[in-house]
Amino acid sequence: MAGVIIPPASLLKRIAEIAEIPLNAGVFKKDCTDLTRRVSLLTHLIEEIKDSNQIDSAASSSSENDWWSDLVVALEASKRLLSSAVRFQARDSSDVAAKRISFQFQCVTWKLEKALSNLPYDLYDISDEVREQVELARSQLRRAMQRYGLLNSNKFSSALFELMERDVKIKAEEEKDESVAETLHLAEEKKQLTKSPSISLAFYLSKDADSERLDKMVTKNTDESSKLTVPVDFLCPVSLELMKDPVIVSTGQTYERAYIQRWIDCGNLTCPKTQQKLQNFTLTPNYVLRSLISRWCTEHNIEQPANGRCGDMSMIRSLVRSLSNRSLEERRNAVSEIRSMSKRSTDNRIMIAEAGAIPVLVNLLTTSEDVATQENAITCLLNLSIYDNNKELIMFAGAVTSIVQVLRAGTMEARENAAATLFSLSLADENKIIIGGSGAIPALVDLLENGTPRGKKDAATALFNLCIYQGNKGRAVRAGIVPALVKMLSETSSHRMMVDEALTILSVLASNLDAKSAMVKANTLPALIGILQTGQGRNRENAAAILLSLCKRDNERLVLIGRLGAVVPLMELSKNGTERGQRKAVSLLELLRKACQ
Repeated sequence: MAGVIIPPASLLKRIAEIAEIPLNAGVFKKDCTDLTRRVSLLTHLIEEIKDSNQIDSAASSSSENDWWSDLVVALEASKRLLSSAVRFQARDSSDVAAKRISFQFQCVTWKLEKALSNLPYDLYDISDEVREQVELARSQLRRAMQRYGLLNSNKFSSALFELMERDVKIKAEEEKDESVAETLHLAEEKKQLTKSPSISLAFYLSKDADSERLDKMVTKNTDESSKLTVPVDFLCPVSLELMKDPVIVSTGQTYERAYIQRWIDCGNLTCPKTQQKLQNFTLTPNYVLRSLISRWCTEHNIEQPANGRCGDMSMIRSLVRSLSNRSLEERRNAVSEIRSMSKRSTDNRIMIAEAGAIPVLVNLLTTSEDVATQENAITCLLNLSIYDNNKELIMFAGAVTSIVQVLRAGTMEARENAAATLFSLSLADENKIIIGGSGAIPALVDLLENGTPRGKKDAATALFNLCIYQGNKGRAVRAGIVPALVKMLSETSSHRMMVDEALTILSVLASNLDAKSAMVKANTLPALIGILQTGQGRNRENAAAILLSLCKRDNERLVLIGRLGAVVPLMELSKNGTERGQRKAVSLLELLRKACQ
């Protein structure tokens, strides 16, 4: 099973099957309806991935396809759950059965959000519109997770292990694969070893539940006929990975520092393995065990775990202190190193934030007169913002005002990264309001008009996301976004590469009355008709959608677009377009027919 990539066409079929499951009235009708709607939001994403042909070509890279495998598992689990939930009859079932299904909804919700959170957008040609749909789905899934409750509850942990056990058994039966049977055997063995619901939770929620990854986690090939077993005491009870920075908690149990720290940070007051209450939250380095692990790795010619978090944290704290050094060279070197570290991994982004770097970096944006330092500082904030929890910390540090200042007056590279940072921060809905009111939109429109190709893209992406919030549409119109976008629609324009972005933003703005007036004033109709006649795929759909919004209830404009040649391409789109394109084209043709009568 390892290495087998499920094609996008199969996933589209599975989503269609999920959408066709009849949602009868019952205890879980709302849960079923919500889950079905969220899964259906992924249709356009899978279609674009299918068109990109990247899933098969990237099959050799497991890291790039982990998220795809996670999504496949999540959709399979969704289908099974919905089939069970719609058949559930409260009067014929026990409370335990009802709670089990409720726990399964929590699990499936987590699986879907986790898969989407690791989607490598850069690997596929995903449009901004579809990205927004994915982020909407993720936002809904996160809210659902909060509503369902904390993942770390003991009842949920036990249910998750049962789900894992069932999933693996189903795979073993369907695939008849010896490696899956081995996974089940190992899972049962782990259950006997730990006797702890928290450990089974970590085992299942990790990305290591499939046979290939579990095999790598617990054993290591030495030759074709034998495998070297990692001593159980060397594995973190939470992550089941070889420990690199083992620490002891108050109950005497040893864990990997990063995992037990996150356990505690989530508000848990008990030891994951023993379930005893932690008398304190002191984490004492287990130097003896670290030494034994190092010696064992050396003896068996195994690559040793990377330097422990404790050492990394000490180095990061030292770098953060250097950010305030009087020496320009010291500050420049420190921020450059932090930029490099923030790019490498999520763990680094977490540790850099924990070391207190964010307020200092924000301060450097406006106090440093050194161009390189400012460029590196804004790029650090961009990298750190990728981790969702850091977004809130960046906002609390009052970063938006400083970022906007860089966006207005920084070097072109700094302005580009400032725009990208605002986009990243605006993925949180509440931040759209704050950023919109900060003066960022006029600066983004200026970058859209006068930036490099990359700068224009960054500005367009940020503006699109900000304009999803109704209150920002008027700000964008007043900042002159419409003439800038219409200019990009012209075939003779040097901004031809930006047609996709321009149409997408215009389609979002078209619901705003001021934006409509600005589009008419900017003579947008001929350009839209031109795209309708000669454009490709989604651009034609967006052009039709904008025309429908502009011309509805305005016979004069309807007659004008008829004279400009809209009828023939609209008839073609009504027959050969996507469902959305056909719907827009049919509506517009009906309005044209009535206007001509």
